[in-house]
Amino acid sequence: MTRESLLDVEDLSVVFRQRGRADVRAVDGVSFSVSPGETIGLVGESGCGKSVTSLAIMGLLPKRGVRVEGRITFDGTELPALPADKLRLLRGRDLAIVFQDPMTSLNPVVPIGTQVTEVLTRHRGLGNGEAREEAADLLRRVGIPDPSRRLREYPHQLSGGMRQRALIATALACRPRLLIADEPTTALDVTIQAQILELLKTLVAESGTALILITHDLGVVAGMCDTVHVMYAGRIVERAPRHELFADPRHPYTGGLLASVPRLDQPRGARLEPIEGSPRDTIPWTSGCAFAPRCPNRIEECTPVAPDLLGDRHGLRCVNPLRSDRPETKAVPR
Repeated sequence: MTRESLLDVEDLSVVFRQRGRADVRAVDGVSFSVSPGETIGLVGESGCGKSVTSLAIMGLLPKRGVRVEGRITFDGTELPALPADKLRLLRGRDLAIVFQDPMTSLNPVVPIGTQVTEVLTRHRGLGNGEAREEAADLLRRVGIPDPSRRLREYPHQLSGGMRQRALIATALACRPRLLIADEPTTALDVTIQAQILELLKTLVAESGTALILITHDLGVVAGMCDTVHVMYAGRIVERAPRHELFADPRHPYTGGLLASVPRLDQPRGARLEPIEGSPRDTIPWTSGCAFAPRCPNRIEECTPVAPDLLGDRHGLRCVNPLRSDRPETKAVPR
């Protein structure tokens, strides 16, 4: 980890426990860091542990039935060791998150204005009038028309896209030092997506905010992230600077993700190359590489021992990676 990093996550593991059933290890030894003004991406299929990682960082996982191990350090402070009241002071002011599901993340019985202004009054000390003016400006910046009227409305009166933008406005209200955006462009059309992404870029550039971007959209990753971490079955299987990862993916899973994305430079009618199987077709990391059952490059050495994540600049967890001279691995969105 770097000394100047704002957030250090070291060997983070999250295990869900349920009586009468086997433990589920959703996150398994994840480590990364993010510095002020830096944007990192967490990429992978649904169920790979990206959102659970973000909830662990924010301290929002349930206390019962969940075991969290490892270190989460924010600006020199161990977040899991903080008392609940001090952690609440950090959340919303220094730490903020845009949740993945806009349909359930807002309180359905509280007006939008109250939910946005609460952050401003609690953490910035604004009066009610100032807070509502600031809230209206935030809604306007995220592309919500007639924001003064929308502040008086309830979540069910807004479309899914408007609810998503209201969540983003709430997260940006205090210009947090660390922002976690979990699928921030869900339910948004491409015009609003571009507006939201430009707003996030501005926040990072002007305020030095550290941004963790969780997304399935590799186009968003290509345009936003400095470093990309590819996750599979709770572990990081490849990490590299953005351009290096897209130009030379080494893990077969990363190559599969890139090959499954439509490209404008392909001829009309060209077939996509999906990854075989589903994320449930896996084996425990204790028995070898979890991606082995779906991997076109699997060899005998893929089991029974799981590979370590090796390499500093371009980290890789694979014993038989893609060859860097293979033309099908050259997929570089610019």
